[in-house]
Amino acid sequence: MVIETAGAERKLQLQELENLRLEAYENSRIYKEKMKAVHDQNIKKREFQPRDFVLLYKSRLMLMPGKLRSKWEGPHRIEKAEPYGVYHLSHPSSSELIKVNGHRLKLYHGEKVQKSKELEIFRLEDPYIATD
Repeated sequence: MVIETAGAERKLQLQELENLRLEAYENSRIYKEKMKAVHDQNIKKREFQPRDFVLLYKSRLMLMPGKLRSKWEGPHRIEKAEPYGVYHLSHPSSSELIKVNGHRLKLYHGEKVQKSKELEIFRLEDPYIATD
């Protein structure tokens, strides 16, 4: 008789444990949905139009480390916009087009670059140290 009551009590405990586990899964799902909604509110939709000037993010920056090196290159001009965030860029000093993802771009707010204008490039080098 004691064994039967102990067995029934154990079944109730297991069922309660299963209910707690299912409730934890449900709470986790609700939490993830709320966090996704908060995250999605902060995402800015980037829409670029043809003839806009943009800067292109250098994803291979770690090959040449340096604090003062810029992570952005450009300005580039958008020649064509395709669906799903694909853009064709042209650099003012060259005629070839680059196909990039829109997540790697940001709007350029500087002066408009003319097609015939030459860009001056400054390279950062270590200073010369004279030895006596």
